[in-house]
Amino acid sequence: MEILVSGSLAYDRIMDFPGRFSDHIMPDKIHTINVSFTVNGLAEKFGGTAGNIAYALSLLGEKPRILATLGRDQQRYLEWLERRGLSADDVRIIPEELTASAYITTDEADNQITGFNPGAMKHPSLYDFGNVDPSQSIAIVAPGNLQDMADYAQACRERGIYWIFDPGQSLPAWDGGDLARAIDEANVLISNDYELQLITNTTGLTMQRLLEMVGTIVTTKADEGCDVVNKSGAATIPAVSGAKVVDPTGAGDAFRGGFIKGLIDGGPVERAAQMGAVCGYYAVQSYGTQEYSMTMEEFGQTLRSCYGN
Repeated sequence: MEILVSGSLAYDRIMDFPGRFSDHIMPDKIHTINVSFTVNGLAEKFGGTAGNIAYALSLLGEKPRILATLGRDQQRYLEWLERRGLSADDVRIIPEELTASAYITTDEADNQITGFNPGAMKHPSLYDFGNVDPSQSIAIVAPGNLQDMADYAQACRERGIYWIFDPGQSLPAWDGGDLARAIDEANVLISNDYELQLITNTTGLTMQRLLEMVGTIVTTKADEGCDVVNKSGAATIPAVSGAKVVDPTGAGDAFRGGFIKGLIDGGPVERAAQMGAVCGYYAVQSYGTQEYSMTMEEFGQTLRSCYGN
């Protein structure tokens, strides 16, 4: 099965704040907010939605195609992808830009504030879907260049490719009508619970109308697990317990990688969500989005012990 992962490639600059953001934000001054957080240090890691999802899939024995862009500082990322056995053949290099960069600060309560410089992501990756066999392909349209997201959603829809729409962090940039058109006829709409509220607010669509437009809605809820809703009913998948959380950054992308693996393995969507939860369990126990590791045997043991065969 050919897996097409559209989204971003980025360098993550990850910082920890030794306190709580809420202790330094005055509710009556929220309209004139001006705060500064002194962090413990900074670590640079490989990230981006496409990179993180592809990394999770590589741990599960898959070789997805990455549809994204890198800037003139691409060499370190290309070397990393090569070490992971991931092809960069479909990655477009934008020599006049730096690679996208995320500046992520996490407080003691796992709240996060992120600043993002799109850099090369301002340019579309321009992947040609002309040679894609719909019967042997699955795609995820994850947060990245907005033109890519709209164009790739349309390409998947027109060609009959099974596809997952994941607007995530891109939601503030969408017009309601354009977002609704992008979502329409997706096989799966995936988001966290906050993002789902943004989707309904931005588009004006109710959950019932969203369900009429897409096959399945998956909503992740951090340590509360996730909800899976489709036309035949709803299920709640509990999170894997016992994780020693080091860094929650990238857990959602890890979930998506496990979820896709579950779908291509042919199981029901609920089993795919369980596999996503197991990937997320491993991801949060390492600092950085592409730092965790697991063998297929470890993954399978965790899956069976938490959810059964």
